[in-house]
Amino acid sequence: MFVDELEIRVRGGKGGDGCVSFLREKYIQRGGPNGGDGGDGGDVVLLPTTHCNTLYPLTGRRLFEAPSGGQGQASNCGGRDAEDLVLEVPVGTLVLGKEHGNVLADLDRADVPFIVARGGRGGLGNTHFATATHRTPRQAENGKDGEDRQVRLSLKLIADVGLVGLPNAGKSTLLATLTRARPKIADYPFTTLEPMLGIAEGPGGTFVLADIPGLIEGAHRGRGLGDKFLKHVERTRVLLQLVDCSELAAAPPVEAFRVVRNELQSYSPALAGRPSLVVATKVEDDAARVLVQQLASAIDQPVLAISAVTNTGLRDLLVAISDLLRVAAPG
Repeated sequence: MFVDELEIRVRGGKGGDGCVSFLREKYIQRGGPNGGDGGDGGDVVLLPTTHCNTLYPLTGRRLFEAPSGGQGQASNCGGRDAEDLVLEVPVGTLVLGKEHGNVLADLDRADVPFIVARGGRGGLGNTHFATATHRTPRQAENGKDGEDRQVRLSLKLIADVGLVGLPNAGKSTLLATLTRARPKIADYPFTTLEPMLGIAEGPGGTFVLADIPGLIEGAHRGRGLGDKFLKHVERTRVLLQLVDCSELAAAPPVEAFRVVRNELQSYSPALAGRPSLVVATKVEDDAARVLVQQLASAIDQPVLAISAVTNTGLRDLLVAISDLLRVAAPG
């Protein structure tokens, strides 16, 4: 199951208590203090990984607590430091403070850990409290509590190319054709209900595509969950706007193009200004080709015509994507 928003509570492990102990051996009746220090509590660590693309494995638990440190022992033996609690999250996860929504970390690089809750320090044993005038201290420190906080995890997928368009524009079919991804595909709107990723091979090498559910008018205000979907193409370097140019299209191509462009602009001008290609889909007859020409004339920019079903135009599309990625800003 795809989960891209999650609130969790994290707590670092408690530090172990210091020990009160004195040296007791034969012929040594009143030995000095030898209580060891407590071990440090474990940290709660978020580890971004490419092995998963959903926060679902973290659902079902509201508290993630690292182990406590070991207690100090006699003979100056320190308690064992606790192991960290490592939680794997997808690359692209934002860590936000629950109360103010401030960004605590942007986990956009794989295998770069972030300590979200530090463990408490272990307490000092009574050895540390001995002085020249107080040689038998019977005091030791208790271990400190670990950090306790509530955070919100928000996943933004990381991909090179984002596919956008109205519902049933052919995004899922294109993704499945160009990559090994297997999204749900059917001829009715809102078949895709969650983002999908796939890896395609172009003349310039491999690149990652992200297919988000279709956008409708008002998506930037949350209609049809559009604001939750659009965040998944915020990190992409290039956008592919797909426009259905078949006779069975839900909207005329020019109108479909303008609706999606308006939603992108309203959601984020920076996203709307990303390098992009306009791709006419389902171009499989003369009537569709006429609509492609009308669309290109109306928006005054080139339109690539493809058919993922017949593989028409896909090679040219891969070349165009590779060329655009070559000059686009790095992710």
